[in-house]
Amino acid sequence: MPHQTRCFDHGEFEQFCAGALPEVYGYLFARCGDRTIAEDLTSETFMSAVVAFRQATVDEWTTGWLIVVARRRLVDHWRRRAREERFTRLGETEGAIDSEADWDEPLDVERALAALAQLGPHHQSALVLRYLDGLPVAQVACELGRGLHATEALLQRARRALRRAYQEEQTHA
Repeated sequence: MPHQTRCFDHGEFEQFCAGALPEVYGYLFARCGDRTIAEDLTSETFMSAVVAFRQATVDEWTTGWLIVVARRRLVDHWRRRAREERFTRLGETEGAIDSEADWDEPLDVERALAALAQLGPHHQSALVLRYLDGLPVAQVACELGRGLHATEALLQRARRALRRAYQEEQTHA
C-alpha cells in the first residue's frame, strides 16, 4: 500500500526502508552477482531515498519506487565500470596512446585519472569523448566544434600529454 510523503514521519520512513531493504538488496544482488557491489548499490539507493524524503519529492512511497532507484544505481554502476574498462584499455587500443610507442600493460585507473586531471581542458574533453564515451573521431570533432583533421591532431597531442602525465604519476607513486 503506497504511503503519501506528507504522512510519513521519521519513524514510519525508517520502518518503510527496513521493510523494503531485503527486496532492494535481493533485486541488486540477483543482477550483479557480487555481494559487495549489491551492498554498495543498496546503500546508494537508500541514500537517494533519504534525500528524496528530506526534500519531499516523492508523491508515493513504494518498494517499487525504490526498485526503480536501485535500477538506476545499477545502470550508473555498469556505465562507470564500462568507462573504467575503456580507459584501462586506452593504452591497448591501436595507436591510442602514442603512435610511436604503445604501452605494454593496462593502465592503472586511479593513476590514469589523476594524470588526466593534470591535462588542460581541451585535452581532457577530447580524450574523455573519444575513449571514455567511445565516440568516433568525427563525432568528437562535432562535439568540440573542430574539423576532423584538427581533432585527430588534438587527440594525438592529448595522448602524448596523457602519457607524459601518467609516467610522472608513476614515478611519484
